[in-house]
Amino acid sequence: MVQSSAVDVDAYLAEVPEGRRDALAGLRRLCRAELKGFDEVMAYGMPTYMREGAAEIAFASQKQYISFYLMRSDVREAFEERLAGRDMGKGCLRFRKPEDVDLDLVRDLLRAVATAPGAVC
Repeated sequence: MVQSSAVDVDAYLAEVPEGRRDALAGLRRLCRAELKGFDEVMAYGMPTYMREGAAEIAFASQKQYISFYLMRSDVREAFEERLAGRDMGKGCLRFRKPEDVDLDLVRDLLRAVATAPGAVC
């Protein structure tokens, strides 16, 4: 499942493979708890968290991994040491297995994003 046509995040979670559903639901819970004032929407076929019309966070179930999209380069730079050695793309952190999702790291990233708006890539 690379891109979903689900109309909302509940429908998205219902269609992901069962083995990944708990991990993705955990990411959603963290996003909803930490990203106060953000809108939860489906954009680009995945759950996305927007502030003032800008997508700053998203997550998705990809074919080979779970992706956590961090569109804020300032936050990525601030967490450079903690992100070193992790499987990362330009704007995403990849977890190969659901049990690899590091909720403590994600929580800290979300808190950093929530503190103030910043430029998105």
